[in-house]
Amino acid sequence: MTTTDSIASPTPSTVSKTPVLPTAPGGPTLGQLADDTPDVMTLHTQDAFRMFTGRAADAQTQVFAIPGGRRFAAVLKSIWYLSANDNPYADWILIRVYQTLIAIRAQMAQAIRSREAEFEALRRKGLNLSVLRSRSPATVELGFRSPYGYATAEAIVEFDYHVRMVKTLVLKDRLSDEDGRAAIREIGRGLRALFLEPIRWERLLLREEMLLLSRRDFLPSADEVGRERMHIAVTLFGEVPRA
Repeated sequence: MTTTDSIASPTPSTVSKTPVLPTAPGGPTLGQLADDTPDVMTLHTQDAFRMFTGRAADAQTQVFAIPGGRRFAAVLKSIWYLSANDNPYADWILIRVYQTLIAIRAQMAQAIRSREAEFEALRRKGLNLSVLRSRSPATVELGFRSPYGYATAEAIVEFDYHVRMVKTLVLKDRLSDEDGRAAIREIGRGLRALFLEPIRWERLLLREEMLLLSRRDFLPSADEVGRERMHIAVTLFGEVPRA
């Protein structure tokens, strides 16, 4: 931000005799920052790929849709935009969901460290095991428009690495099939439950009458339309959570 200081008119005794140089022209107008190349995510396992893409519904076979990380990221982007309007419920949902995502990633990190320690112990004995990777991995272009999308993508690639390590240990006789499936299922179940959570909130928050909801609607000075929005919100969601 530039400021202009108020300067008193100089007296003859204070006028500088140094010639005034012309002001340098302003710098070039710079364009908006943008990605040089598309952001991509590389996945080696079907488990992680399905975790990201989810599953579409099929009326003929009566298969229900299962939301994946891609849908989860899109939902959080919509709620993030509502948060910019000072929507207290949007803020609460984003905090709650992000904290859960952090907890799941911490759980994965712990599991991965445990597996890596096992690989390292074998290496010290002289047995060098390489972690399985796909001969034809899937490369997914991301193009997210919110930080929550990238947090989701990072969780997916961590899950992919976790699955690869578990399947390596199963293949190389360090883990039973049953224990391997259980290790993958434990993390996968937490991610799927998380991906489901914000969808019902999105459907309610994006109702036309709720789009302009903000903290101003909860103030005594709110107008009639704002008070009506507030009453609808409390009916749908309950009181705004304090924490």
